[in-house]
Amino acid sequence: MEFKRVKSFAAVLGIGALILAGCGDSDSSAGSQGEDGEYPEMTITFSHNQPLESPEHVGAEKFKEIVEEESGGNITVEVYPASQLGSLREQVESTQIGEIDITMQPSAVVTPFVDDVKLVDLPYLWPAESEEKYRVLDSEVGEEILDKLNSGGFEGLGFWPGGYKLFTTKNTEVHGPDDMKGLTMRVMESPLLIDQYKLWGGNAIPVPYAEVYNSLQQGIVDGQENPLQTIFLNNYHEVQGHVIQSYHGTMTYLLMANQGWYDGLSDEVKELLKEAEEEGKQAARDNLSETEEDYKQQIIDSGVNFYELTEEEIQAFREVSEPFHEEVYNKPEQLELLQKVKDEIGN
Repeated sequence: MEFKRVKSFAAVLGIGALILAGCGDSDSSAGSQGEDGEYPEMTITFSHNQPLESPEHVGAEKFKEIVEEESGGNITVEVYPASQLGSLREQVESTQIGEIDITMQPSAVVTPFVDDVKLVDLPYLWPAESEEKYRVLDSEVGEEILDKLNSGGFEGLGFWPGGYKLFTTKNTEVHGPDDMKGLTMRVMESPLLIDQYKLWGGNAIPVPYAEVYNSLQQGIVDGQENPLQTIFLNNYHEVQGHVIQSYHGTMTYLLMANQGWYDGLSDEVKELLKEAEEEGKQAARDNLSETEEDYKQQIIDSGVNFYELTEEEIQAFREVSEPFHEEVYNKPEQLELLQKVKDEIGN
C-alpha cells in the first residue's frame, strides 16, 4: 500500500512538472495537445472505495479504457479501488490537496468539505425510480449541485450510481420510525445522517467503512444503511438478521477532480475526460441495473429476512422526514436550490 501511495504521489509530481512546463513563455498551456494533434503524456490517478466486482469499479475501468484509447495511449489512468489510497475521508482530502487527481466518493463523505452537497442525502427526497433519479441528477439543477464542489477546491465531473440505501438490522424488522427507537445504526461521517436517525428516534454513530463488518458482527452497532450491492459484496447480510428495502435515501457517488489540476488541463483533455465520464457513468449504471436483482436473490437465499416497506409505511417515514429538509438545508441559497430540485422532480 505504501508503495502505491508513493507511486501515486510520484505520478502527481510528474503531472505537476507538465503543468509548470506549460506555464512558461511559450503559448502552450498545461495538458495542451502538440502541433501534431497528439495528447500530452500524463498519468491520472483515480481512486474509489468499492471492490473490483462493484458497478463503480466497472465504470472506473470504462473511464480508463476511453481515456487511454482516445488519447492513443499518451494518457494513462491508474485506478486504485477498494480504498487502496486511504479511507474515504482520506481520499477526499488527498484529492483536495492534489495528491489524487480524480476520486469517486459518496456524497455524504464530501459534505464535511462542501456543506451544500448534503442536499443529495436528504431522506425521502429522491424518486424511488432509478431512471427518474438519474434524469434529475443529469439535469441543469444537477449541474448546479456539482458546481458547489468548487468551494471546496474540487471540480465536479458527474453523479455515479450506488443504488438506493436499505436498512439492515440484527434483530429488528423495521416498519416505521417507531421501530428505530433504541437502535444504534452505523452511518458515514455525516452530521446530516446522524441527525436523520435522531429524527426517527434512533441513534447513529460514524464507523469507518473498513470496520463496518466487524462492528456489526461484534454488536457495536445494531445495524447500518447501504445499497444492495454494498451489503452483498461486503457480506453484511452474514451478520444481520433483517434487510429492509426502504427507499429512504440514495447512495450517490460524486466523481470529482482536484480543481487546480483540472483547471490546468487543455480544453481537449477536459473534453476527453467529459466523454470518459459519460461512458463510465453509464457503464456503472447499466451494471448496477443488471446485478441488483441477483444480489437481492442471493441475500434472500442466504436465509436473511428481506422485507420491503409498504407504501403506507414509506409514507409514515416521509411525513416525519420532509420537514427535516428545510431544517438542515436552511441557508437562503440552499433553500433555493432545494426548491429547484423539488420542481425538477415534480416535472
